[in-house]
Amino acid sequence: MVIGAWISVFLTLAIFSYLYKDNPFYKVAEHVFVGISTGYWTSMFFWTQIQPNLFGRLWPATEYDASSLWYKLYNVFGVFSSVFPGGGIAKGHDMDLIYLVPFALGIMMLLSVSSKLSWMARWGIAYTVGMAAGLRAYGFLNSNVLGQIKGSAFQLVNSNLPYFALVGESIFNNFVILIGTITGLMYFYFSREHTGNFGRLTKVGIYFLMISFGASFGFAVMGRLSLLIGLFNVLIKFSDQSYNYGTFWMLGLIVAILAVSYPPLTLPTKA
Repeated sequence: MVIGAWISVFLTLAIFSYLYKDNPFYKVAEHVFVGISTGYWTSMFFWTQIQPNLFGRLWPATEYDASSLWYKLYNVFGVFSSVFPGGGIAKGHDMDLIYLVPFALGIMMLLSVSSKLSWMARWGIAYTVGMAAGLRAYGFLNSNVLGQIKGSAFQLVNSNLPYFALVGESIFNNFVILIGTITGLMYFYFSREHTGNFGRLTKVGIYFLMISFGASFGFAVMGRLSLLIGLFNVLIKFSDQSYNYGTFWMLGLIVAILAVSYPPLTLPTKA
C-alpha cells in the first residue's frame, strides 16, 4: 500500500516537473502512462470484442464437434486455454463463417510489421477507414446536422398555446437559436463580400460563434481543473504520516536531482 502510494506520488510529481523544463522524470512518467494505457485498452478490446465476438462466432461452443476438421484446427489453438477454452467458446453465438473476412483483414493489418508483406496491411486499413468513415458520416448526419435543424425549427404561431406562451421564455430562446444559426451560417458564405447589411449580419454570427467557442473552451478548462484538483488531493492524501510522508520525500528527491542536473540559466552580465 505504501509502495503504491509512493509510486503514485512520484509519477504525479514527475508530470508536474515539466513545468520546470523537459527532463528524464517527465519522460519516464509519459512513457509509463502511454504504455500502461495502451496495454490496458488493448487487453480490454481483446477480451470484450475480439475473443467473444470474433472467435466466439467462428468456434462457438453450441456447435462444437471434436471430429470436424474446423474444430480440430481449434483444438490446435487449445494450448492457449484462456483464449480458446475446451469445447469451444461459450458466448451464446452461433457459427457464422462470414467473420473470416474481418479475421483475414485483421491479420493483414498485423502484417504491417513486415517490410515484405506490409503492402497487404493497406487492404485492411483501407477497408477499416472506409467503413468507419461511412458509418461516422451517417451517424454525424443524423445526430448533428438533422438534430440541429430540428432543434432550431419552431412554430411562431400555435393556436393550442395561450398568448403568454408565445412571448414567453421558450419562444425567446427559440428566436436566439434561430438568429444564431442563420447568422453563423452566413459568416461562412464567402461567395459574397461581407459588407453592408450582409456584413452586419455576419458580425452578429461572429459574436454567436465566439460565445459558442468560449463556452466550449470554458467547459474543457473546467474538466481539466477537476483533474488537477484530483491530483492535488492525491498529493495531500499521501503526505500523511500513515504513508511515511511520501509526497515530501518524493518532492525533495525530484527537486534535488533537477537542481543538480539542470541548474537554472543565468543571464549574461554586461561588461
